[in-house]
Parts: sequence; structure tokens; C-alpha cells
Amino acid sequence: MAGEALLVSRLLLAGVFLVAGIAKLADRRGTRQAVADFGAPERVAGPLALVLPIAELTVAALLLPAATAIVGAIAALALLLLFSAAIAVNLARGRAPDCHCFGQLHSAPASWKTLARNGVLAGIALFALVVSLAEPEPSAVAWIGRLDPVEILALAVIAVALVLLAVGGAAFLSLLRSYGRVLVRLERVEAALAEAGIDLDEDAEMPEIGLEPGTPAPEFWATSLTGETVSRATLSSSGTPSLLLFTSPRCASCKTLQPAAAEWQREYAAQLTILFASDGSSHDVRAEAEKYELEHVLLDEKQYLYDAFQANGTPSAVLIRSDGTIGSWLASGQTAIETLVAYALTGAEDERGLPIGAEAPPVELPSLKGGTVSLESLRGRDTLLPWESSSNGARPRLVVVSSGDFERTRAEGFESLVLLDESDSAGAALGANGTPVAVLIDAEGRIASELVVGADAVLALTGSNRMRSPTAPSRALT
Repeated sequence: MAGEALLVSRLLLAGVFLVAGIAKLADRRGTRQAVADFGAPERVAGPLALVLPIAELTVAALLLPAATAIVGAIAALALLLLFSAAIAVNLARGRAPDCHCFGQLHSAPASWKTLARNGVLAGIALFALVVSLAEPEPSAVAWIGRLDPVEILALAVIAVALVLLAVGGAAFLSLLRSYGRVLVRLERVEAALAEAGIDLDEDAEMPEIGLEPGTPAPEFWATSLTGETVSRATLSSSGTPSLLLFTSPRCASCKTLQPAAAEWQREYAAQLTILFASDGSSHDVRAEAEKYELEHVLLDEKQYLYDAFQANGTPSAVLIRSDGTIGSWLASGQTAIETLVAYALTGAEDERGLPIGAEAPPVELPSLKGGTVSLESLRGRDTLLPWESSSNGARPRLVVVSSGDFERTRAEGFESLVLLDESDSAGAALGANGTPVAVLIDAEGRIASELVVGADAVLALTGSNRMRSPTAPSRALT
């Protein structure tokens, strides 16, 4: 009985080390990155990325024949203890680098679960060593030789099936990621066609991609370029919503978005935490972060964050509320991400603008036509205040609040009353951050609608007969 248990333990260990060694050799770049992330100096990370899988394959080979089984068990135990020590040291320092234990077949940030798994394997290796020293050692090679042809055929079929399953799983994950990138490229083509005046028919609503809003964000641990460990708990402790933006050094659209995203980081730091999750190597990601002056950049070379949040191409983004729940569907492409940022900045995390029925603040702004206009002077008719960058003036008279300067705003050609809010005093008083947003003020100077975000919502509000004053019938003044 002990001999059979010994044989099974050695076959199990040999299989684990064989798969791990082959997977690491198939992904040398990822193995090198993992070795460096665990603290190996850059100059030795490359050689170690080759030595490590070769050592694992050697251990697998030594465990099978009876003559070398003891040496194989000792080597297996030594490697597992070495791996466990490296993981424990990094966890104690608050770091959770990608273990890359089985290459692209399976890898995740190192955790206490990884340490426990290695402990179980080390226990099996210790059992194999102790029993091998106490009893004659059964040979796995001899055991295979004693099988009849049918049993050998069954064993071969099982082995081939396991290999095909592993290869197929890796290929399927690669296909899904490629599909997401194709979708983003199609979006760029559609945007280019739209700029050329060619409109494509599309659904009225954006597809609901990613994790459902309101559900808890997945637990994660990621390492930033500064070496800090960032987790869901880290984001929640900031007290502000977070925008997780998925990018790649190989993504041309990301390079177009990043200057604007860097500006968002600087301008809205007190209201919104913007983090980048990039799938490039640490060298490429660092170079890009320095070029665009990006902060809060997380390394996601193996796309664990990307997969955990069900991202679908780059650039894409998702909003995480300060309570650790998902705050939006996935936004794909620059236009959708800009809309999501505007949505987050309006206070969608807590309150969107002032509550309905509240008195409009006593704000006074300069008019494009000269002089100043106070919101109080607009009483007597319902007033719609949109924060727009442009307007065609074709609808009933709007009171447009522009954050641009005098010359640029006048060049827009507004026909309606335009107030200048370069210092954003009106926006801050009414809880409006970003553009385009709008709010309806009734004839008595009270807030008569929620703050709406996006061009479609603003235009809908101009003709809405559903948003009425609490005390007076609604008359649209635009």
C-alpha cells in the first residue's frame, strides 16, 4: 500500500513540475518578468528565466526512475521551499507579484493561497522522500512497462487529452483578447467614417459590457510602477470613486487618449482617482508613463485585472464607487470614456447636482453680450442651464453657461443668452462638473430637474414636459 502511495506521489509531483517547466519555457518573457517582480536583479532575471524551467523539468525526470527517485524528491522539496520563501518574503513586504507558476496556462498574483498550495506539494515531496528512504522504491518507468497494451493506450489518450485541453484553453483566452482588440479597431473605423460624414446605423443604447453596476468589484491585488500594492480595499479607503482605465503600449488609440487622461488626473484628483492598468512590460509601461506624465499606473502584463473586470479591448474603462461596487458598464473607446468621466464628475457617486426643489444659488456671471446676469434675475420663466462647448441655438432660448474664454465662446456663434463661467463658480455651486451637462431651474428659482449628462440627455431635457416645477407649470426657456 505504501509503495502504491509512493508511486502516486512521485507521479503527481513529476506531472506538476513537467507542466510548470514546459509552460515557463513557452513563455520566456513572462517568466523573466515574474523573476524580476519577485526581486531578482535585472541582470540575472534573464538567465534565471531559463534555469528555473530547466530545473523543474530535471526534477520531473529524476522522480520517475527508482534509481534517482530520492534525488528527485530532495530537489522537488528544495525548489518548493525556495518558491515558498520568495512568496512569503514578498507578501510580508505588502507585495503580490504575479507568480507565473504555470506560464500562460494559469497565473495569478501571489497570495497566501499560493503559499498553501506550495505547502501541500512540499508535504507530498517530503512524504516521497521519507518513504523512499525507508522502503524499496517502485519505479514509475517499470510500472508503465508492466501495463498491457490497452492500459498503455488509455494512459496515452488521457495524457494527450490533458495536453489538448491546456493548449485549447490558452488559445481560447488569446482569441477572446484578440476579439476585444478587433472591436476597438472597428470603433476607430466607425469614428473615422463619422468624421468623413458617413453615419452608420447603430442601436439607441450602448451594449451592456462588463460587470453589472451595483455588484461588488472583484478582489484584486496589483503592483504599481512605484512598487506599491493596490487593491480594492486601497481604492475604497480613498473615499472617492475610481476610474480603472485599461491601456496597452501597443494600442494607438490609447496614445491618443493618454494626454487627456493625464490632464484629468491633475485637474480632478480631489474628485476622482484615475488608475491605468497596462498590459505591457514594466520597461514599456514606465517609458509611456514618463512620456505622458501619468500617475497611478498598475502593471497588468498578464491581463489579470483586464480579465477580472471583463474588459473588452483597449482603451476601455470602468467606474468603481468608493464603497467598492461597480459604478458603470464598461466604456470602450475614447468617446465613451470621456462620457464616463463626465458622468463620474457630476457626483453620480453620491448626488448628481442639487436636489430638486432646492433654491438655485445666487450666482452672477458675465454675459457674452456685456454686463452681468444673476440667476435670480432669470426668475419668472423656467430656465435650462446647460454647460455646453457648443450649441446651434435652434431650440427655444437657452441660457448657455460656457467655461471657455470670451473670444472662443463668441466664435461658437450662439444665438441664445450665453454666460461665461471661466472660474467654474456656477458649476461648483450647482454641482456640475464636466461638459455637456444641464439642469432645469423653475420660474421661482428652484431646481426642477436632476443634473443630466451627455448631449442626448441635454437635448431631451430641452423638450421635456415631464420635469415640472413643484409649484408652477413648466415653460421651456432655452
